[in-house]
Amino acid sequence: MSSARARTRRDVLADGGAVAFALAFGTAILLNALYGRDAHPVPDYQIVIDIVCGLACCVALWWRRRWPIGVAVVGVLLGTVTTSGTAAGLVALFSLAVHRRVRPVLVVSALFVVSAVVFAFYRPHTDPVSALLVAAALVFAATAWGMYVRARRQLLASLRDRAERAEADQRQHEEGARLAERTRISREMHDVLAHRISLMALHAGGLEVRPDLPPEKVRETAELLRSTARQALEELRAVIGVLREDPASDHGALAPQPTLADIPRLIDETRRAGARIDFEMLVPDDSGQAPAALGRDAYRIVQEALTNMSKHAHGTAGRVRVEGAAGHSLRVSVRNRLPLRGHPGTTLPGSGAGLLGLHERVALAGGTLVHGPDGSGDFVVDAELPW
Repeated sequence: MSSARARTRRDVLADGGAVAFALAFGTAILLNALYGRDAHPVPDYQIVIDIVCGLACCVALWWRRRWPIGVAVVGVLLGTVTTSGTAAGLVALFSLAVHRRVRPVLVVSALFVVSAVVFAFYRPHTDPVSALLVAAALVFAATAWGMYVRARRQLLASLRDRAERAEADQRQHEEGARLAERTRISREMHDVLAHRISLMALHAGGLEVRPDLPPEKVRETAELLRSTARQALEELRAVIGVLREDPASDHGALAPQPTLADIPRLIDETRRAGARIDFEMLVPDDSGQAPAALGRDAYRIVQEALTNMSKHAHGTAGRVRVEGAAGHSLRVSVRNRLPLRGHPGTTLPGSGAGLLGLHERVALAGGTLVHGPDGSGDFVVDAELPW
């Protein structure tokens, strides 16, 4: 336990109290030795030495926190010629037991007992055996008390440190949970809305670049815009409702999650926006019995790939292939031709989080995801999910 810390107001009061205590009891011990019922004559020079050395022991207690061993050794050495410094020596020994380990405490304690025996030979009419027994009892009491205080302080410090670490771990866990929740909300919002809004932008862009469309085609495109906007609002309301739903309630989700059977409908919606999609789905007829998480992940992969194709490669042809079976794996492949440089068309902004979200989704499902240009001039999104 470090004793080099700055002295607080409480430390100042405690050290001042220790000095006052040592002075008071040291004076009482000296007066009892000189004028008590069993007192014996003491030479004047010994009385002067006793008083001077006792005062030195008491004053030295002011520095007992900074130099506990030095102050205790001073008490031991001066204890061979003074009785008025006995209380100060015991306080110094107590402080040593509080601030230092066991080995120096035991050494100084033994020397303290020895100094009491030396004093018995120095002062006439003092029984060495009685001095030894009394000194041993006092030393044991002061040392045991100091060690108890030290152990208690160490225990409190350990408990405080453990509590602080637990609070830090809890804060880190809560921060991680909040970050994971924000990531999940961001991914869900992106997956739900990006595709619909991209379709709306493409429909609106078609009206902008083709002002000569016949009224029937304009009405059809407007209907598609209205229908797509309504679906986007419904899906947004569903996501917000799920986020607000009490996890402890039994109401379940407010809107059904997409499955493998919904992928053809997604392809049709994309085709109605003007995209040229070659679609092939090779799964068993009972694909509706596929795990809900598998169907949702496959749907989101196709949805994100088509959204990116609409944003960054509008007007190019694409191909979607979904194949697999239970007990094997489900492979989802979406490819489209890379657009030519300088190709005119509507450019839609992207957050850059779509493919990152797909990586997280596929990794959580235990699958693999590869995306990027291949050697044939196509951009490929290829995912394999366990089934």
